[in-house]
Amino acid sequence: MHYHLIGIGGIGMSGIAKLLLGQGRRVSGSDLKESKLTRELEIMGASIFIGHHPLNIKGADLVIYSSAIKEGNPEMQAAKRGGLPLVKRAQALAQLMKEQAVITITGSHGKTTTASLISCLLLEAGLSPTVAVGGILRNIANNASMGAGKFFVAEADESDGSFLYYTPRYSIITNIDREHLDYYKDFAGAISAFKEFIHKTEPGGCVFCCYDDANLRDILKGYKGRSVLFGLSDNADIRAGNIEINGLVSEFDCFYRGESIGRFRLNLGGSHNISNALSVIALGLELKINPAVIKNALANYQGACRRMEIKFQDKDYLVLDDYAHHPTEIKATLAAVSNLKRRIIAVFQPHRYTRTKLLLDEFGRCFALADYLIVTDIYSASEPPLAGVSAKLLYDKIKEYSPDKPLALLPKEEIVRGILKIIEPGDLVVTLGAGDITRTCDELADTLKKSAPVPR
Repeated sequence: MHYHLIGIGGIGMSGIAKLLLGQGRRVSGSDLKESKLTRELEIMGASIFIGHHPLNIKGADLVIYSSAIKEGNPEMQAAKRGGLPLVKRAQALAQLMKEQAVITITGSHGKTTTASLISCLLLEAGLSPTVAVGGILRNIANNASMGAGKFFVAEADESDGSFLYYTPRYSIITNIDREHLDYYKDFAGAISAFKEFIHKTEPGGCVFCCYDDANLRDILKGYKGRSVLFGLSDNADIRAGNIEINGLVSEFDCFYRGESIGRFRLNLGGSHNISNALSVIALGLELKINPAVIKNALANYQGACRRMEIKFQDKDYLVLDDYAHHPTEIKATLAAVSNLKRRIIAVFQPHRYTRTKLLLDEFGRCFALADYLIVTDIYSASEPPLAGVSAKLLYDKIKEYSPDKPLALLPKEEIVRGILKIIEPGDLVVTLGAGDITRTCDELADTLKKSAPVPR
């Protein structure tokens, strides 16, 4: 069978392509531009087309498309004219999961980190899981891999409601926030979708929810299945105590329903990541994995690309790149890096016009821990511009809430030059955003590497 993927270079779509190729399937796909992921897929045996054209789907038996693909896409239109089955990315992933014990991770924030931690746990336990996560897991240098075991670990995307295609045996929900309101119309719509998702858990399975999220506690009230509540509150089923955060590493004691499980070391900073780790520990205990194995997995976790990823470090400077693009995520990331006790130069690329408009006040307030802030143009993510919504609008809103904060509005091509004018020994630079700001971070890292003295 020949599968064609429209938007194959996306992190989620490339994961499906890798799993299909791992099964020996014939795979082709198209994307607007070449990337590291498309080159990897080509090496693995996929036929890659740069640009979308009706002839690209020739010979395909089934066409899979990402949520970024619009109705007028020429390949989608050609598939419809030819009577070919068209399925969404989540539907294709649901089919790939069908015969396995599914572990899904969803929530407004923390999905990729939590899914990556769970993948590392099952690998550490020798359970050989199949993995499909929304970032490059550094422990396996991949975003997807075929395993020989019974478990399938998948990040469940709630952004367009497609997580409702899944029927997991175990599911972790990290939080519910005012996110993707362009799709859900209002927050009540988002909460309703999460409630429906909880009820899609297989009989005999278990849902793991964050106790610290009042919305999750509320929607669990009518749920008759098994659930475990994790969090930093003393009332959670599984909680952390005696927390110590040293830079980008954390340590904490873990208690499960009053019983001490031991002390854990997490190769991540930030209290939000301790909460994420508690869900992983809870799942590990549910699966009867030895606590010593769980401890090793958390301590040996190498991180996921674009999640507080160190791009450059020497005796003078530290440069990090982070995917944070929602006010809650930005606050959490800045709080985590503030533990490093350095001056923070933050660079923010807003992601989508709709998100900037709907959360403008929240964005205005979320950069309090940045000592110096650079705002650049909005990354559209294929959205058409909205009248009056711009980086300047956000800049003015931040100025309104923090009139004394050093703040600059720069186009991307001027950011590195702007940073080099103000950076001082001891500074930390962190780029924030879900768009292509990571390239600016790479450019800065390369510039600093070239200017760094050669060790003798």
